Amino acid sequence: MTLPTFQLRRNAFGRLEFQSADGETHEGVIPVRAFPISEAGRGLSLVTGDGHELVWIEHLSDVPAPQRELIEEELAGREFMPEIRKLASVSSYATPSTWKVETDRGPTSFTLRGEEDIRRLSPQTLLIADNHGIFYLVRDIQALDKHSRKLLDRFL
Repeated sequence: MTLPTFQLRRNAFGRLEFQSADGETHEGVIPVRAFPISEAGRGLSLVTGDGHELVWIEHLSDVPAPQRELIEEELAGREFMPEIRKLASVSSYATPSTWKVETDRGPTSFTLRGEEDIRRLSPQTLLIADNHGIFYLVRDIQALDKHSRKLLDRFL
């Protein structure tokens, strides 16, 4: 599939602006990944503020570098999802409980309201929501150290 020709730039307000090959312009364009966790570089759509798809991008690597960088910057701001590398401690095995963790963005702590806030995306991947709505990713349970797995097992 051939990628349609389009231009992408930031306007004076820092919002993404899309221009199609025929000159039609859309302001406030939002990149949306189809599979943000399992296949982040594949399947991406640029949509208008009201959700209308402007272009489908099969592989982000197919987009020219300047436009790809703008898309990646926008996604980084929208998809804040720290990846848990280690569980240091939990305050209680009953919920709500405070978790102290090490993530790819540094150490932090958060409150888990209930076990229902831990979602299994695949047999080895978890998505954990804290009391503020921030999502934390555990990409591979087996990659965690023994202590972390033991703490996590109490909630699964």
